[in-house]
Amino acid sequence: MYNVMSPKAEEFIDNQEILDCLAYAEKNKNDRELIDQILEKARKRKGVSHKEAMVLLDCELEDKNQEIYALAEQIKKDFYGNRIVMFAPLYLSNYCINGCEYCPYHAKNKHIARKKLTQEEIVKEVTALQDMGHKRLALEAGEDPVNNPIEYILECIHTIYGIKHKNGAIRRVNVNIAATTVENYHKLKEAGIGTYILFQETYNKESYEKLHPTGPKHDYAYHTEAMDRAMEGGIDDVGLGVLFGLNNYRYDFVGILMHAEHLEAYKGVGPHTISVPRVRRADDIDPNVFDNGISDETFQKIVACIRIAVPYTGMIISTRESKVCREKVLHLGVSQISGGSRTSVGGYAEEEPEEENSAQFDVSDTRTLDEVVKWLMDMGYVPSFCTACYREGRTGDRFMSLLKSGQIVNCCHPNALMTLKEYLEDYASPATKEVGDKLIEKELDVITNPKVKERVIQYLKNIHNGERDFRF
Repeated sequence: MYNVMSPKAEEFIDNQEILDCLAYAEKNKNDRELIDQILEKARKRKGVSHKEAMVLLDCELEDKNQEIYALAEQIKKDFYGNRIVMFAPLYLSNYCINGCEYCPYHAKNKHIARKKLTQEEIVKEVTALQDMGHKRLALEAGEDPVNNPIEYILECIHTIYGIKHKNGAIRRVNVNIAATTVENYHKLKEAGIGTYILFQETYNKESYEKLHPTGPKHDYAYHTEAMDRAMEGGIDDVGLGVLFGLNNYRYDFVGILMHAEHLEAYKGVGPHTISVPRVRRADDIDPNVFDNGISDETFQKIVACIRIAVPYTGMIISTRESKVCREKVLHLGVSQISGGSRTSVGGYAEEEPEEENSAQFDVSDTRTLDEVVKWLMDMGYVPSFCTACYREGRTGDRFMSLLKSGQIVNCCHPNALMTLKEYLEDYASPATKEVGDKLIEKELDVITNPKVKERVIQYLKNIHNGERDFRF
């Protein structure tokens, strides 16, 4: 029985509710009057239900699809402006005891190179990331209580926050590790993490258990209920995600929206981010084995409909996707992207030898961070390295209330411009710096509060003169 307020995974992600929802959408996908009603509701910028979003996703009416895309783009602009937050993943270890059939880290893979970064190696990797210009990291590690215990993760976080090289500093560490206990989530909170991220992979329980035949990750309920435990452990910001292509995309689309609704209803605040990765080729993994792959067009519509359904939530796309694909979904709802990424264990300080391949998946967008930053600015976006909300305590419901009221723009746009200025002064190529300085001059006009604008102009001068880390 479906119950959005239930703490039980099989009740807040109810299989029959999803099947009924899919049938309803199939029946009504070309009901012009109903679609107009849903779009009218969506224009209020307060989201739509999983059932309504599924009707939009299935819609085959071309004129209505164009309305869906236009509305998604406008909602994205209304809440996030033209800012795109930048981050990089850092893989700490690929030791893993799970048997996930889509991941090369699975325990039975005997020919992938197994690696675990020492604290000394982390210093080198993070220094290299700082020298690229990164300020925000997402830590990744396989599940292995012997090689990757929570104490190791905590030590890595402590090391990373302590590394200061030239003008570089990692100001926010997000963590993507296996589902764990309330006690361990409390330890991660005490260590100062930003967002706790955990991909569901698929919300279909039967498919989930087949894809995770061995290891602790096989436990569907424990995995699906992890975000509730994380919030109970004091973590304000959590990030959801499914791996599109593993299971029927329509089922997982509904599932992730139901999960977001559950967090909003049961915990008082929805997900800070939603990630939309697609299964990719990797060592020992052929994506063609999975027969649920989705086209770029379907992928773009998924992004648009998620943006309409959960207008306040950040959306993340990684270098799994190509430059062309990333460019299209940036317009439709994505607010965070990675740049210059490595999916190997380490690989930033020194490129990993081919014979020591430890990558989790092949990267499609192989450009440097500087190339990605310039590309974004050429399209009129403001690459942001901002971490101010996290460090000012504007997380969880405090962040969401500011975002919903529209007040967050008074913080975010100035902070984006100032962190971009830091990047331009310290790390950018001459061509990127030229484009960026012109963009900042233009974007100052977006700041309507004269006092804020005056302060920003002064802070930008201070940054040019060598000072760092101003924020609102």
